[in-house]
Amino acid sequence: MAATAAVAPEAQPAMPPRNWLMLAALTFVYVLNFLDRQLLGILAKPIQDSLHITDGQLGLIGGLYFAFFYCFIAIPIGWFADRTNRVTVLSLACAIWSGATTACGLAATYPQLVVARMVVGFGEAGGVPPSYALITDSFPPGRRGIAFGIYNLGPPIGAALGIAFGASIAAMFDWRDAFVAIGIVGVITAILLRLFMREPARGALDVAAGVVPRDKAGFWETLRMFFTHPVLMLAALGSGATQFITYGLGNFAVLFLIREKGMTLPEIAVWYALAVLVGMGGGMIVSGRVIDRFTRRSRTAYATAPAVSLALALPFYVAFLWAPGWPLALALLTVLMFLNYFYLSSSVALVQEEVRPDQRVLSGALLLLVMNFIGLGLGPTYVGAASDWFKAQGSAHSLQMALYTLTPSYLIAIFLFLWLARILRAEGNRA
Repeated sequence: MAATAAVAPEAQPAMPPRNWLMLAALTFVYVLNFLDRQLLGILAKPIQDSLHITDGQLGLIGGLYFAFFYCFIAIPIGWFADRTNRVTVLSLACAIWSGATTACGLAATYPQLVVARMVVGFGEAGGVPPSYALITDSFPPGRRGIAFGIYNLGPPIGAALGIAFGASIAAMFDWRDAFVAIGIVGVITAILLRLFMREPARGALDVAAGVVPRDKAGFWETLRMFFTHPVLMLAALGSGATQFITYGLGNFAVLFLIREKGMTLPEIAVWYALAVLVGMGGGMIVSGRVIDRFTRRSRTAYATAPAVSLALALPFYVAFLWAPGWPLALALLTVLMFLNYFYLSSSVALVQEEVRPDQRVLSGALLLLVMNFIGLGLGPTYVGAASDWFKAQGSAHSLQMALYTLTPSYLIAIFLFLWLARILRAEGNRA
């Protein structure tokens, strides 16, 4: 494997400004990627009122239907991007998902919305894996944790902007206008990305760190390597168990706050947007710094950091669901989101450093396949179906009951990350 030793940032030369500009551009694209993905959950109430769909149908659109394309198309795209221009793949993907987002706003029926969301998933499959590899080839070992921490600000910023602008547009105009406007911004961004971003050399920073370059890896070789590698699989499964919670909650959080806590769309646009930005955004930045600092001492921090953060998050999750009013619920949710997202930068940085440079995009796609199929595909689908089931049993708080049943996933995720820590510790003792 191409595991690389972390190098202290103070021992490294200053990064060229163009590397930071590339990171900023990739983060903005990720903002759009996540914004498009989250609009459905943000605008769930007006969409349900307009198209007359149930919680279960909503969960399928945001979960299984979307994830089927998002997860599995990422594999051939990752293999293709490892052999071609990653910037071109990224810009084309951005154009596809943005055009499909506009189509969501034009959907007049549930089946039309399903097809449009599937195409969004198809496009977004080409967004994150090439970006992982571009960042890894622009930042050396020892600085990748903070680089991925900054890049992973895309979800909180995207979610916060989606909440603020999506909810505001829906309140003032119509939910369809939010999809159309954001889709147009994405298409323009895709064009600018292709015109101005340049591809960095593959593996150059790893050569400088002592990693010997090799010929391009075969597709099946990389697949076998990933699915038989205990470190990679435990990182992916632990992340998937965590995402089962984060996506299961995230796709229904706005609906839950409106239905169970009494919030309105204008209140969502301000206060929930701030909670996401502060909580999730703070978690991304702090987790990146924690990873860079503690992995210089031991690689086990890639696993212990998310395990500890999830153990701390569990009581806040239960308290958030229980809270009698939305101000207390949002305060608890802010802390919860801060703790819920330590896993992401940890797992991404670990996988990217564990594999060879010629396997990075496909390995990133495989990581997304496992964790997003479990989390994005099954989490919202399960919550929607569970809410419909509790409603059929006569529960007056069916969505709240469905979200309570996610709590065992915390214990599963903690167990998987502790198992990963044990393997990393054993590898460190043998080194």
